Amino acid sequence: MSSQAAVAITPGRRLGLTQEYEAGTGTYMRNGIIYSSILGSKGIKGAEGSGNPTVFVERSNAKFAIPNIGSEVLARVVRINPRAASVAIMMVGSTPCQEDFQGVVRVQDIRATEKDLVQMINSFRPGDIIRAEVISLGDQRSYYLATTKNEHGVVFAQSAAGNTMVPTSWEEMQDPKTGDVEKRKCAKAF
Repeated sequence: MSSQAAVAITPGRRLGLTQEYEAGTGTYMRNGIIYSSILGSKGIKGAEGSGNPTVFVERSNAKFAIPNIGSEVLARVVRINPRAASVAIMMVGSTPCQEDFQGVVRVQDIRATEKDLVQMINSFRPGDIIRAEVISLGDQRSYYLATTKNEHGVVFAQSAAGNTMVPTSWEEMQDPKTGDVEKRKCAKAF
């Protein structure tokens, strides 16, 4: 039994095609594709006779951080558009993720009130680090996140000049060196 490099395999991860592999423990098949049904590590068992090798997922004792509904996460904003910000989830609670999970903060999930007045460019910028809550497991690509609580929002940002900014209110951050002020949805400091 040979096991590949220990990479966190999450439920729903595509493992291979039924033409190439047999489905083993910890997997399921749908439409000719083999998926993981549990959290663990991917392994491949050699073929018996003339059959295909068996792909399987085995549980491991390693601690993997996986976002769940209600989890508080730290994420880096990767890109924004007028309707949503794409983020890479780096930590779940105080546990770092072994690999970044993709997330989305939709414009209607930024603030709890006056949602129709929210503009993405005034809330986040690429490179910002945000604290958010997982509100939905989303689709196959991304978790849906919200920053509607006061303690959620931008926790780290750099100005256009490259300096670390400090929050001056819940919706503004200032570069202490240049004095420039930029709009952000700031997280309330504890």
